[in-house]
Amino acid sequence: MVAMTIFSTRHLPTPFSSFIPPKAFKSKSCSLSTTDMKTGSLVPLNHSHNLSTNLSFSGGVNNPSRRSGNYEPTMWNYEFIQSTHNCYVGEKYMKRFDELKKEVKKNLMMVEGSHELDKLELIDNLERLGVSYHFKDEIMHILKSINQHTAPGDSLYATALKFRLLRQHGFQISQDILNDFKDEQGNLKQCLCEDIQGLLQLYETSFLSTDTETATLMESANTFSMSHLKNYLQNRSNLNGDHQDNRTVELVRHALELPLHCMMLRVETRWYINIYEKMENADPLLLELAKLDYNIVQATHQQDLRNLSRWWKNLCLAEKLSFTRDRIVEAFLWIAGMMFEPQKNQNCRMMLAKVTAMATVIDDIYDVYGTLDELELFTHAVERMEIDAMDELPDYMKVCYLALFNTTTEIAYHVLKDQGINAMPYLTKSWADLCKAYMQEARWYYNGYTPSVEEYMENAWISVGSLVMVVNAFFLVTNPITKEALEYVFLSKYPDIIRWSATIIRLADDLATSSDEMERGDVSKLIQCYMNEKGASEEEARKHINFMINETWKLINTAQRDNSLLSEKFIGCAINVARTGQTIYQHGDGHGIQNSEIQNRISKLFFEPITISIP
Repeated sequence: MVAMTIFSTRHLPTPFSSFIPPKAFKSKSCSLSTTDMKTGSLVPLNHSHNLSTNLSFSGGVNNPSRRSGNYEPTMWNYEFIQSTHNCYVGEKYMKRFDELKKEVKKNLMMVEGSHELDKLELIDNLERLGVSYHFKDEIMHILKSINQHTAPGDSLYATALKFRLLRQHGFQISQDILNDFKDEQGNLKQCLCEDIQGLLQLYETSFLSTDTETATLMESANTFSMSHLKNYLQNRSNLNGDHQDNRTVELVRHALELPLHCMMLRVETRWYINIYEKMENADPLLLELAKLDYNIVQATHQQDLRNLSRWWKNLCLAEKLSFTRDRIVEAFLWIAGMMFEPQKNQNCRMMLAKVTAMATVIDDIYDVYGTLDELELFTHAVERMEIDAMDELPDYMKVCYLALFNTTTEIAYHVLKDQGINAMPYLTKSWADLCKAYMQEARWYYNGYTPSVEEYMENAWISVGSLVMVVNAFFLVTNPITKEALEYVFLSKYPDIIRWSATIIRLADDLATSSDEMERGDVSKLIQCYMNEKGASEEEARKHINFMINETWKLINTAQRDNSLLSEKFIGCAINVARTGQTIYQHGDGHGIQNSEIQNRISKLFFEPITISIP
């Protein structure tokens, strides 16, 4: 292995010389240790690293008055998580799972001679049921064949479905494929308004447009399909249709709430399994495979959560820093949304969930607790990312800083061991950039300053926090890591795919949390910045932000299409975290407030298996 660095190598981690093992945090006493830099052995923190384990953060002579986020306790406590059990990884279920995979693979090979629409519908069902990752090669083989032999004269439904699936899988298919559905004036034909299945596919397809395509056709497709689908729902609201009509209503309503392209994958899977089961033409083998796969993935995620919650409990941050959000399950939700596949991603998920948990705690320190002077100290310490930097911090920051140092060094050691690359400078840079963005918001707050929309967004795409998740993911999922990829990611202001992914999350976050955060007294969010700059109403500001979300998805689609240096797996992680963010903030602050919708989704994702009977 050849080690590559672009930044200074002063942070080069050596095995266990600076990494503080998680076991140094004892669950009952929460004792904290560091390492002797000469011997590499664990030693307790002493006078040279004065960290009290009985931290007190009340106001007083030496403690200024502190704000509070008034966050509710976690719904998912340690005892509950440790008690989770899923029987669907037993021998008989795994045996049946392997049998079903073979049968479905056989069906995929047999469908080669079938009608093109049958192939497309099978692939679409495999993807929406969440099992397509088992059949990647077979699916690509079929799509390559379809791409090479286009059949003119197809219906709107078949054409739009083909366009969407081909574009999703990276094929360079032109929007001109939809020209057959325009009238002489260049508008979509009015006769299409009765084709609800076709309109539904056209609507989903319109969200895969890029910013380089002519606006007329794809934007018209979106506006036309959305308008007629809304009319369809309105006309059906007072009717008792047949079962098929009711299922169509469900599909349309679901799509209008959040398009398929923007939805967290496993949330969509759970929902679609229930819909598919009611379809008259449902394949019973495919349905059984989807249910079993869902439960097996859930069992893996439960194991991840049990391990993660032990780490979190032993770390004692929720106990020591009671002003922060205790959201370890929600932290894991972000990462399960980024990479859900079982087994091969388990170690990555564990480390990235730690990163997300740390980002939440640090966010709360900057948002609601730290004074400006304390935050300056913490920002400088993170820029150094050295154990001695902890000495200058107040006690409550020391415990957080040590946990951050520990987590970052663990990941850097993992990357060094596996790929011979010193990731520490790059990981440090991402954390420093995040803390500097938090620091900027703190200055705005203390100065009572409302930034312009441009000024706010230039900072806010970083302060939303996904940057550190995605940068850490780059090192954990990219193999091999090339010098060209490293330079592309870190010598510029981060690649577009990272920026636009974070922008989606920031926009969705601000739409969902602005009212609560302003009530708490936080810095102005995008809604307030837009209202202040444009003299607009809140409704107008929200409408503009929704427009910005749609435009940013076009930029993501363009960045994905034009990518040549970043791995497909990493690109998938960056896009999936944007989908996860939009899903989490769909019905409010799903990360902080624990509303009923996010509770229901978390419960179904991680704690409620789908009942299956196998003889």
